Amino acid sequence: MSEELPTYEYTIDVQHLNFDYGGPLILNDINLSLKAGSRCILVGANGAGKTSLLRILGGKRMISGTHINILGKNVFKDAPKGVTYLGTEWANNPVVRSDLSVGYLLYSMGSTRWPERARRLLEVLDVDTNWHMHQISDGQRRRVQLVMGLLHPWNVLLIDEVTVDLDVLARSDFLAFLKEETETRGATIVYATHIFDGLGQWPTHIAHMSEGRITEMHAMDDHFVALERVKKDNQQRHSLDSPLMELCYEWLRQDRARIRMSGDKKPIDPETGLPHSKWDELGANMKDYGDKYYNYWK
Repeated sequence: MSEELPTYEYTIDVQHLNFDYGGPLILNDINLSLKAGSRCILVGANGAGKTSLLRILGGKRMISGTHINILGKNVFKDAPKGVTYLGTEWANNPVVRSDLSVGYLLYSMGSTRWPERARRLLEVLDVDTNWHMHQISDGQRRRVQLVMGLLHPWNVLLIDEVTVDLDVLARSDFLAFLKEETETRGATIVYATHIFDGLGQWPTHIAHMSEGRITEMHAMDDHFVALERVKKDNQQRHSLDSPLMELCYEWLRQDRARIRMSGDKKPIDPETGLPHSKWDELGANMKDYGDKYYNYWK
């Protein structure tokens, strides 16, 4: 019996998505269409709506009345299989600091079902199955999270800042593995990050989010005017910096200037210099905002 072919054009298909939490819009008329094999980077300041968007796409925050299809199915009504969401809140789960071995946790996740995949992930992320979770560093715990989260083969991966604790080598190997997954299996990735170094040749698409909107969406193989301008400037200045990284920083500086000019009095995050919104608190403390039943081990 032949395998049934997909009947949808876009792996991720979002049309006119609006979302609020009983107040001003957090997401405003979001449209996002990505085909199989895409690797899309989400760029935006804190509070731009990146985490809210990813959690909605992952079915973790339910809304109604909006076209949000993943793998050809409504993300809430049909709950498509093969969608993995990885966010930073996993680190707050007490289990990740308990006296459990990595080998035991992987076994509980079904590592014997995909032994070759487990071996590859352990190698890529340099994780030792003899580690005990209460004895390792935050960066090592993050690598364990990634092994566990990616163990089950996925078709859509939604990543929210989870590479922030990785060292340069681990992050490079991890991104290379993800690129291979999209090229060999046709998997699709949406990756929100503030770390742009080393991403120059990685994405197929880039989306700029600002104040709840996707203000720019570009395919990297199209005539990307802004990126070509930065490339030309780098050549004239003999700069070796990544044009993509410089463009992302340019967008973020413009966002910061616009927010400051608007007179918004939101507190400034001391690490990023960007406004800190209530949505940062939601991301850091999900249990207090209606997500206490979410199983972070999925």
